[in-house]
Amino acid sequence: MAIGELSIPVRGQGLHEFTAQVAEWLAKQNVDEGLCTLFIQHTSASLLIQENADPSARTDLENWLNRLVPEGDRLYTHTLEGPDDMPAHIKAALTATSLSIPVKGGRLLLGTWQGIYLWEHRHCRGRRRVIVHI
Repeated sequence: MAIGELSIPVRGQGLHEFTAQVAEWLAKQNVDEGLCTLFIQHTSASLLIQENADPSARTDLENWLNRLVPEGDRLYTHTLEGPDDMPAHIKAALTATSLSIPVKGGRLLLGTWQGIYLWEHRHCRGRRRVIVHI
């Protein structure tokens, strides 16, 4: 068993791939087989396994979710942290805060076109914490 923390840089709203960082952390753990669990420690971002070949798939996902949960809805009462905050909380509630990926031969058993993404729902830049556990 191993546990660690990754710091993922984000450049604002959107999908930020961090598959390589997880694979690098896993390689240092000397674990042949198990289950890799990822957990994001934030309420306005989420985790996703998605296609990593064609960026238009990610763009379409972002556009669809932004249309589903728009900024500036008059129903929002939680507005002190800016117009993107409450929509970010809703988007995080609709998506995933944790992922589980099988590990065999010391490698993540992701499909050919699958990548691990942090889905930042706010516009700000910065870093997000993701806990990794094997």
